Amino acid sequence: MLRIKRVPTVVSNYQKEEGGEATRPAGGCGRNCLKTCCIQEAKLPLYAFKRVEKASMGKKKKDLALQECGEPPLAFLDSLILGEWEERMQRGLFRYDVTACETKVIPGEYGFIAQLNEGRHLKKRPTEFRVDKVLQPFDENKFNFTKVGQEELLFQFESSDDGEVQFFPNAPIDVDNSPSLVAINVSPIEYGHVLLIPRIFECLPQRIDRNSFLLALHMAAEAGNPYFRLGYNSLGAFATINHLHFQAYYLAAPFPIEKAPTKKIAKSNSGVKISELLNYPVRGLVFEGGDSLEDLANIVSDACICLQNNNIPYNVLIADCGKQAFLLPQCYAEKQALGEVDAELLDTQVNPAVWEISGHMVLKRKKDYEEASEANAWRLLAEVSLSEARFEEVNALIFEAIASFELEVKAETSEEVDAAKSKARPPKAMVAGTQECLVLQ
Repeated sequence: MLRIKRVPTVVSNYQKEEGGEATRPAGGCGRNCLKTCCIQEAKLPLYAFKRVEKASMGKKKKDLALQECGEPPLAFLDSLILGEWEERMQRGLFRYDVTACETKVIPGEYGFIAQLNEGRHLKKRPTEFRVDKVLQPFDENKFNFTKVGQEELLFQFESSDDGEVQFFPNAPIDVDNSPSLVAINVSPIEYGHVLLIPRIFECLPQRIDRNSFLLALHMAAEAGNPYFRLGYNSLGAFATINHLHFQAYYLAAPFPIEKAPTKKIAKSNSGVKISELLNYPVRGLVFEGGDSLEDLANIVSDACICLQNNNIPYNVLIADCGKQAFLLPQCYAEKQALGEVDAELLDTQVNPAVWEISGHMVLKRKKDYEEASEANAWRLLAEVSLSEARFEEVNALIFEAIASFELEVKAETSEEVDAAKSKARPPKAMVAGTQECLVLQ
């Protein structure tokens, strides 16, 4: 059994510290949690999104959520997330001020983004974390999101009963129907960093299913902001809490992975295009389009379920207002456990999860930030990727799992592949960053 010492990120003020539970406000059990002792009579804003059923759509009518995602509109969900998040910041609920973290775009073709975030390295507790099991049963005795304080919750996120967007500023929390909740991440990576927790009281382990992935796509679509992306880390791919959740935040710049060239592999009968990343340090698949969010959700979630069932750790990035999903199997934690990662990379203490793989490098040491370069980022992420042979094996498993979607396989010519590859080239060597970097405001 592979085990590796982990230093998990603290996402809630109520995770156990070495000395025991953090002090919580009085009321109920005195910890203001989501258990029966404290949840009675509790209320929280409710955002009910419009869900368009595919069966009710005509051939020419597309899901409203798949409209073009242009410049960020003043969307209500957008303002709700940011308004509630900023209110929690003013109340001092975060462990540090993420807006004070230095951030820069690293010179190069991809524009990797480096952030110096020393706050995420503080007040953490070492734990034993298994990396050899993507699927592990939910453990009530370990930290989970029913133990967060109610003040960390922002709002409930559910589909509307009448097919129209609705907002209730003070709705009861229906424990019996297990609502999906949005909470702050108290150790934020970026502005507006939140957690989406599907069906929280069902206490689901960290594993994707069709409904949970569709919920995440709806959140991206409802926000309607191209700077708002959602991410998912499986166990074994640097998820630190075994309770089903997605992360999301705002970053006013393209992720490098979004700019990488791709090669089209196939297209489903519902219009979902499947491509392979080219000339990017981490091998992965890109799913996009479809006649509805449900079409995209079904095919991506089935691919994720395939990886889970075959014990393959992976990360997912949801971009382009819910119209695009990157699926990235990885093996960095396994390599760590086997002692196959260079000590220089281990010394950075960077755990390459979905954000790092996508090109947002969250660095914990000033030295690494000052020496940040595209070559350094590439070197780290290359250790995350499956080998070409292993990636082909994993792809074969995925395509077998999604065969029911009647895929039309498109074999591109060598000229088309060469043209796509020529759009970007990996850096030649690892060197310390010496060029002036663009600082993000």
